[in-house]
Amino acid sequence: MSFHSMWAELLPIGRGSASGGYRRFAWTGADADCRAWFREQAEARGLTYETDRNGNQWAWHGDPAARNAVVTGSHLDSVPDGGAFDGPLGVVSAFAALDELRARGAHPTRPLGIVNFGDEEGARFGLACVGSRLTAGALTVEQAHRLTDGDGITLPRAMEAAGHDPDTLGPDPERLSRIGAFVELHVEQGRALDLSGDRIGIASAIWPHGRWRFDFRGEANHAGTTRLADRRDPMLSYAETVLAARREAELAGAVATFGKIAVEPNGVNAIPSLVRGWLDSRAADQASLDTVVTAIEKAAREHAAAQGAELDVVRESFTPVVEFDHALRDELARILGTGTDLRVPVLGTGAGHDAGILSGRVPTAMLFVRNPTGVSHSPAEYAAEDDCVAGVTALADVLEGLACT
Repeated sequence: MSFHSMWAELLPIGRGSASGGYRRFAWTGADADCRAWFREQAEARGLTYETDRNGNQWAWHGDPAARNAVVTGSHLDSVPDGGAFDGPLGVVSAFAALDELRARGAHPTRPLGIVNFGDEEGARFGLACVGSRLTAGALTVEQAHRLTDGDGITLPRAMEAAGHDPDTLGPDPERLSRIGAFVELHVEQGRALDLSGDRIGIASAIWPHGRWRFDFRGEANHAGTTRLADRRDPMLSYAETVLAARREAELAGAVATFGKIAVEPNGVNAIPSLVRGWLDSRAADQASLDTVVTAIEKAAREHAAAQGAELDVVRESFTPVVEFDHALRDELARILGTGTDLRVPVLGTGAGHDAGILSGRVPTAMLFVRNPTGVSHSPAEYAAEDDCVAGVTALADVLEGLACT
């Protein structure tokens, strides 16, 4: 089955008719349809299919028990109203690259694996990379059991409702011991390749990044009868903090975004009693990130005090800088540069990935495919067909160079 036909099969799953974006949230109906698609692709190729203890899906060519496997893949879930390429491009390209290897007559001497990691985006339970974090032991069973969605449904309940036993959750060192190298292909979430005129890039590192929850507590009151001078309006503190985040990020050459908000009582004619906002901040190095977040919290506390509001700040997740395995990164560059005039730049990224989570346990690397607009986490996310095909070819070259020699 070609890349194009696989892409066309997957494209309608979880797509909203109004926004054109995707809502493929973990352990929902759309997620189940994506998981069924993955299994069908594995079985159609005669691969050994399995779901691990944390709900991640695997397809194997060769015996994984032989160890030193070369694994590729990504994820199929999405952010709210997300784009088609973030995650799925890596999974579809993995199957297509295996097809190309077979068409070339290549004979792997190492096991080859394709993986779909569950709940990478964290759209439902608020924590990114749940499947890979659990597998790598970066998320404890107790922490996983406390994850709750917006409707109060816990992760274990959601998994059980979807037919997966939550009692199996936990670290999976035996599975990780099978892997000699993990290479994740991903659409670039930025315009570096477009600006340089290159179709394919290699990742150098993932910026340190985290999520912080800011709870501004004021006093609910009538919007029409309460004098401005008598109000304790937490929305004002929140709004000032959003502006402060932009200023501080610009000063440090970083990024900071308040992209999610919850308001209580959430009435048009009511002054809020609570405004809860989630900050996502990322920077090229730890010192810059610390500077930005510290300055944002300082500004938030000053604005809250000025409005008579109270503030709690909770760090909900954090990932330090991830330097991808230098030897594997250099080997990818060598493979892709051998016998071709292909220029493959090495670039950093501010986006988190399953490859970053696994990097502390197995050698990992990433390939990026050009995104001409730089837009991601949006229905406007895009990669041209010829660039996607170039990505498949590059991934096939990498798999052949790593596993067939």
